[in-house]
Amino acid sequence: MIDTKQITNTLKGIALAVLFLFPANGLLAQTNDLTQEEIKRLNGERKLTADNAAISETVAIDSIRMIYEIEDEYDMSPADDLYDGMWNNQYVKAYAGITVPDVHLIDLSSFAMPIEGRITSPFGPRKGRFHYGTDLKLQVGDTVYATFEGKVRVRQYEKKGYGYYLVLRHPNGLETVYGHLSKFLVLVDENVEAGQPIALGGNTGRSTGPHLHFECRFLGQAIDPADIVDFSNFCTYAEQYIFEKSKINELSVNNSNKFTAQNRSVTYYKVKQGDTLSTIAKKYRVSVNQLCRLNGIKTTTTLKIGRVLRCT
Repeated sequence: MIDTKQITNTLKGIALAVLFLFPANGLLAQTNDLTQEEIKRLNGERKLTADNAAISETVAIDSIRMIYEIEDEYDMSPADDLYDGMWNNQYVKAYAGITVPDVHLIDLSSFAMPIEGRITSPFGPRKGRFHYGTDLKLQVGDTVYATFEGKVRVRQYEKKGYGYYLVLRHPNGLETVYGHLSKFLVLVDENVEAGQPIALGGNTGRSTGPHLHFECRFLGQAIDPADIVDFSNFCTYAEQYIFEKSKINELSVNNSNKFTAQNRSVTYYKVKQGDTLSTIAKKYRVSVNQLCRLNGIKTTTTLKIGRVLRCT
């Protein structure tokens, strides 16, 4: 990645050197050993040179001003207009009271997989609480990658939750969360590229085995990563994602062993003894392939009792 700050610092040095080498005054020394004609000629050259120096000085000052403006813009947080300049290095949920648009188009064209692992636990209710991300299988020490270009907002440790974790904010408005890490490879406030190594996978925090807890958020609102990413084929479904505020609601459990969301057409089901992909697909009037796609599994996957599957 190009070090923009280093470039701007170099340009500043060049501009300041111009000012030092070509000051507007005192370019030609006076001497008493000149004829009147020579003095007249030199005075004319002095004026011309001084005018040129003044122009050089103006250009140098304008250049420095422009460089600082570029640097100020570079230092702005990604999607700063959406986030009203809010930049918190401590917490994932840092946007209470922020205005969330009803609809927003999110560019996914530069996406890179954080890790090519199978889903071990999907987004949704889990053991009486809500799971805001998708868990992906990995081994301790596996490399975790940035899903988009952006900037590291949070680099923290949470003993009873994420463990070692990172939050990246991206120019497309998304923030991505990477939890249960074993080692950081980037610093807070560091700019990163899509596909750049940012951490090593682990089993820290509230975790029952090595995996990556991966979240997608927009202005603090959690989005099911499976709505964006085809985890079976390690890519996004499309180059754009339409965020709709009306679809972001926490899920609730009803008495028929189903998890449903108010105001959105999403249903989750907890696997019971005797269930198969075919019987669950038939129950919710979807194909087995669609059921597999929604959960990042294969048709040959063995279903474990208690596993929560997304069905619509």
